[in-house]
Amino acid sequence: MSVIYEKIYNVERDDYANAGLVSSLIKQSLRTIGISPAVSRRVAVAVYEAEINMIIHAYGGTITLQISDDGMIRLIAKDKGPGIPDIEKALTPGFSTASKKAMELGFGAGMGLPNIKRNADEFSIESSPAGTILDLKFQERE
Repeated sequence: MSVIYEKIYNVERDDYANAGLVSSLIKQSLRTIGISPAVSRRVAVAVYEAEINMIIHAYGGTITLQISDDGMIRLIAKDKGPGIPDIEKALTPGFSTASKKAMELGFGAGMGLPNIKRNADEFSIESSPAGTILDLKFQERE
């Protein structure tokens, strides 16, 4: 397996005005190269949630899209901290540590990580005070 396409997108802290831009760009790219609408939607949901988590909780970061010659789509979301103190709790639907500002803007319902995990075929998360890394994989389904 080798990577045939890779693109890195930057996500800025508190950039609510552009929330969802990265997920839209990735969804558009996937459709352009012929990924099915169903898989494109699952990827877009996961990317959107990761992007929003970076905007709300982290100090910015990157989302890398990779596509392999075997059709595997991989997303690596890497932020610059502060990390998730309790990953198990953060994976609980409805649990949120979002700020009042984020909630007033309609974000922070506590469904980000659960939605990411539900939509990805493979889900891996590592977190420390230096940052959080999500490694997600998606495969075309018949």
